[in-house]
Amino acid sequence: MTANTDLVLVGASPLRAEDVVAVARHGAKVDLDAAAMARVSSSRTLVEQLADDPAPHYGISTGFGALATTFIAPERRHQLQASLIRSHAAGTGEEVEREVVRALQLLRLQTLATGHTGVRPVVVETYAAMLNAGVTPIVREYGSLGCSGDLAPLSHVALAALGEGPVRDASGAQVSASIALAAAGIAPLVLREKEGLALINGTDGMLGMLLLALHDLRVLLDTADVAAAMSVESQLGTDAVFAADLQALRPQYGQSVSASHLRDLLADSGIVASHRDPGTCTRVQDAYSLRCSPQVHGAARDTADHAEMVASRELASAVDNPVITADGRVESNGNFHGAPVAYVLDFLAIAVADVASISERRTDRALDPTRSHGLPPFLAHEVGVDSGLMIAQYAAAGIVSELKRLAAPASVDSIPSSAMQEDHVSMGWAAARKLRRGIDGLSRVLAVEVLTAARAIDLRSPLQPSPATGAVRDLVRTVAAGPGPDRFLSPEMEAVAGLVLSGAVADVAYGALSAHSKENR
Repeated sequence: MTANTDLVLVGASPLRAEDVVAVARHGAKVDLDAAAMARVSSSRTLVEQLADDPAPHYGISTGFGALATTFIAPERRHQLQASLIRSHAAGTGEEVEREVVRALQLLRLQTLATGHTGVRPVVVETYAAMLNAGVTPIVREYGSLGCSGDLAPLSHVALAALGEGPVRDASGAQVSASIALAAAGIAPLVLREKEGLALINGTDGMLGMLLLALHDLRVLLDTADVAAAMSVESQLGTDAVFAADLQALRPQYGQSVSASHLRDLLADSGIVASHRDPGTCTRVQDAYSLRCSPQVHGAARDTADHAEMVASRELASAVDNPVITADGRVESNGNFHGAPVAYVLDFLAIAVADVASISERRTDRALDPTRSHGLPPFLAHEVGVDSGLMIAQYAAAGIVSELKRLAAPASVDSIPSSAMQEDHVSMGWAAARKLRRGIDGLSRVLAVEVLTAARAIDLRSPLQPSPATGAVRDLVRTVAAGPGPDRFLSPEMEAVAGLVLSGAVADVAYGALSAHSKENR
């Protein structure tokens, strides 16, 4: 299945990253595997047997957290489960993005479908029905410490399944959950033993945001290579440093990928060819921001690879507490702790900040006549009257400064909660929230570089760019005019940022490589 698949099967095997993107971002429907539903029924039978046992069992016949030793009489357990959800739906702040909530819903559904949580089949079916009907609970920005998983965000979702609280319907309108469920023909849940816990113990929010960020970051890292190629070319840099034999002297995988991209993207560039002759070019070597682009971009690629490995393991997990084991035991555990996910979220924030940082430095070089090798100051049309792209670089610099602050890790912090029962937490949700902002910032910094390099390439005329960079320059010209007197710049910056984040810049560049390769066979 691709990211645009129309249907995702839940329960037959672990979800793939592209399945999560398809449901969360593209509105794909879900279906439930029959064998998985049989496992759900089997584990529920065990829970109901334990509910009748006079001995206490955590989450089934006891309270939660610091109240785990408090026995709850059978006639009060329905109230216990509902009270758990209502009290834990304690998020505050701005509304979380729809795609994040849908990812969270899907990932919790996947865990419910493993048969390790002990819920009734109707609970699984209700979560699937809500996704398919486009009923998206309103989740708030703050409330999760990342342990026991994303309690507050997951509780807001569970509350909506009970027919309480606000949601967004398929059209995006805010309505009460009771109205949205009724319109979709979904009966509100009445929770029974264990089910409240099963709905809120998980790393689903932070994992969902990790998967969405990785999807976007792969596009942005390809785009960063394109932007770097355009900067190297337009600033009369050399492509010799990207040679395969030089890169092989340091066998870092991500670096080799980015260097290969740069070689291909700069192939057949008339601008690069114009200064290859040592007699006409006296520079010994380019600045680090040009020469070391593969090293920085490649390190970010390797970081993303590591994060994808962690994410794939988390996708194959059944995170709940307690869990129903394969041999029928009900066991408490600590698998809900978000540390594995939180660490890589923070690691990615560092990589994002550094890729943006080197991009901004390449932009700044293009605007400085002492370093741009013949380009006008700030690429202005009439120097002194026009400011050119001066303030576009300010914007990029401001974003980079914020990204550096966002690179400070959230996962090293911990504030004890639940009367010291939960005395070490992951802060994974916070790490994910700042990474989302970091991804947005990186896309805009790269957009400024692409906009700047496209204008610089135009100013090198009549020298011609490579087929790939020229194709990007032409794409940019569909939303941003070329060199000329100063004009309202913000709309052009926003438009190019849209091309970057959508993948259009990368698609056009690498598509031009394929077309050029076919022409020269």
